[in-house]
Amino acid sequence: MTPLPRKATAMAKETGPRRFIFLLLDRFTMISFAGAIEPLRIANRVAGREIYAWRLAGEGGGAAICSNGASFRLDMGLEEVDREDTVLVCGGIDVARATTRAVTGWLRREARRGVAMGGICTGSYALARAGLLDGKKATIHWENQDGFLEEFEEVKLTKSVFVIDGNRMSTAGGTASLDLMLKIIAADHGEDIANTVADQLIYNAIRTDQDTQRLSIPTRIGVRHPKLSQVIQMMERNIEDPISPADLAEDVGMSTRQLERLFRRYLNRSPKRYYMELRLSKARNLLMQTDMSVINVALACGFASPSHFSKCYRSHYNTTPYRERGTQSAVPGLGARLAV
Repeated sequence: MTPLPRKATAMAKETGPRRFIFLLLDRFTMISFAGAIEPLRIANRVAGREIYAWRLAGEGGGAAICSNGASFRLDMGLEEVDREDTVLVCGGIDVARATTRAVTGWLRREARRGVAMGGICTGSYALARAGLLDGKKATIHWENQDGFLEEFEEVKLTKSVFVIDGNRMSTAGGTASLDLMLKIIAADHGEDIANTVADQLIYNAIRTDQDTQRLSIPTRIGVRHPKLSQVIQMMERNIEDPISPADLAEDVGMSTRQLERLFRRYLNRSPKRYYMELRLSKARNLLMQTDMSVINVALACGFASPSHFSKCYRSHYNTTPYRERGTQSAVPGLGARLAV
């Protein structure tokens, strides 16, 4: 292992262990949990002493099962923690169901005592439901942003990889928790230790809270055409009030016919069809992630009437919005298709 620079070693000795309480919700995501806990373990190894400690908590205090079926033995239930502890809520699939009254009650009680809290992957949902992100900046996995925005209007949701706002933290899922923990380690014990931890993880592209979680539009669609990217960006920002193809074309300095040719050439569909698919994709997310009525989902996605929405939805997904919601509710764990 690469020896730790003398300066960083001296900084590490100045502080005692900082403890994290990982609240593991049912079907939490393993990669996000591992990305949060492993940097702490390696930081201890790099520093040559225990600068971080942790406990695994969960409702019932027995065991927690993550989304891939692996089981983790818990150290504690929903018990009082030290005020100096940091609670990190680890979420995953179907977080709405996993966020029980007991969980939200515990989070509120500990928050009132001044405990710092963060949401890992979809753990931000649990914090928001407990009212602990109102007026705060936060992030959540991109797949869950549509439903989160509709349910928690008081939260300043961003598309960042991670967010730190006062004593509230959140990550977007996947490996984003690793970036957050490296940021915390650097703040606690200096960048030398954080960089050495990153080297141990063979992680050479550390992201900041200024980085966004999704790939750029050109990378996502596999096309690097500036005007096409600009139009798609406008479409994505205007789902509830769709912009006509003529207005989209005018905004980027093209004729409607030129815009049609551009979409046909690169995406093999018309601008109208592409826009419709974006709106239906958001509608599907809302149906599967929220309790919004079908009528409200239709309005949120730019459809003037439920009948038109249902017709378009059936044509694209070969089922109706009502059946979609009924199917996902009937199959355990399928509701709220949350996170990776």
